[in-house]
Amino acid sequence: MTLALPLIGAQLAQAATGFVDTLMMGRLGRESLASGALGSLLFMELLVVGTNLVATSSSFIAEAYGAQQPEQAGRWLNQGVWLAMAIALPLALVMWNAQPWLQLLGQPPAIVALAETYLRAASVAYLPALIFVALRSFVSALFQPRIVVVLTLCGVVLNAIANEVLAFGRWGFPALGLAGIGWSTAFIYWTMALVLVAYVLSQSQFAKYRPLQGLHRPHWADLWELVRVSLPVAVLSAFETGAFAVTAIFAGQMGVVVLAAHQIALQTVAVTFMVPLGISQAATVRVGQCSGQGDWHTARLSGIISLSLGGGFMGLMGLLILLAPAQFVSIYVDLSDPANGEVVALAITLLTVGAIFQVVDGLQVVAAGALRGLKDTRIPMAIGLVAYWFVGVPSGYAAGFRLGLGGVGLWCGLAIGLAIAAVALTWRFYRLTMAFKPVKS
Repeated sequence: MTLALPLIGAQLAQAATGFVDTLMMGRLGRESLASGALGSLLFMELLVVGTNLVATSSSFIAEAYGAQQPEQAGRWLNQGVWLAMAIALPLALVMWNAQPWLQLLGQPPAIVALAETYLRAASVAYLPALIFVALRSFVSALFQPRIVVVLTLCGVVLNAIANEVLAFGRWGFPALGLAGIGWSTAFIYWTMALVLVAYVLSQSQFAKYRPLQGLHRPHWADLWELVRVSLPVAVLSAFETGAFAVTAIFAGQMGVVVLAAHQIALQTVAVTFMVPLGISQAATVRVGQCSGQGDWHTARLSGIISLSLGGGFMGLMGLLILLAPAQFVSIYVDLSDPANGEVVALAITLLTVGAIFQVVDGLQVVAAGALRGLKDTRIPMAIGLVAYWFVGVPSGYAAGFRLGLGGVGLWCGLAIGLAIAAVALTWRFYRLTMAFKPVKS
């Protein structure tokens, strides 16, 4: 909990940034909300892929920390930064040239054109976002995550101010609309990355790790090992977030009302998801540290406790959403405005489905984090492929389009996929660690 609470705080603060962005998009109008939903989902899909590639360095850093090899821990940080720089440009170019791909996916031309203005601005944020992830993984693996919380909380405040200034044209700035929200994202990530670099380099407690020293000279064997372990992690996360992104595309094909309601419901459950995501990151570090020390019994206990915390919290949140879905929807849109009637009604229904899959969503992400601490990534990747793409997405499409359930059917498919992943990943961790015995004193 000492490690998890700051990481949870950082994740909640990051989610708050997306929450503020969604509020601003809603103020710009229903079309901007739908376009922003499409653009931000693509941005987050690519950011999650990059984040999971880079953040896997935390398991290597934690293992080196547990084995009392400080310079090796610093070297793993450098490999994380190299990996961030290597993937930033190609994935940012995908965002910059997203319009043809979105058109091929059957999205309305007006929505695609508006989404492109957001994505081109947000693509500038991609490199600093990944560098921030590399440094965040380093300080977290060394049990120094509080600076990440402080920076992310400051980022929330600055993002809200920058959104107001750039989107609506305050203090003499032009009103850039949805593009202004994208430029605000770029400004915030560059600021946080530069401040965290300065912090790590200036603190004496990190001196023995030699962070970012020798960065001009990559260690190819270590870099390849990081890629080998992290690539399945990134693919697994791409399977999961990709399922949500494809669901958003299906929702867009059903119309602006369905897409807007989907964005409201998704943003709500995304906030609660940040807590088990923070617990998952803590599980990766603790399991990695204990494996570096050869304390396999504590590694198993860390995973079990993390699963209990993540699943228990999400069960409480699911109950809360189930009891008061309209209150959550009212945060984003005016319930009394007749123009929002269809969006409100559908968003409430989607949140009801979302409340039900809260528990399995929490369990699957924590189990994946615990397995990552053991550097077990290939089988979880296969589990994600089956759960999300062989079952979840097809069943959602069938229920939404063939059975005529619309957005509700799409979300039922997501729930089924998440449930399969949760059971399989939890069972995988249990099987791998069932032979771990307590360390004799």
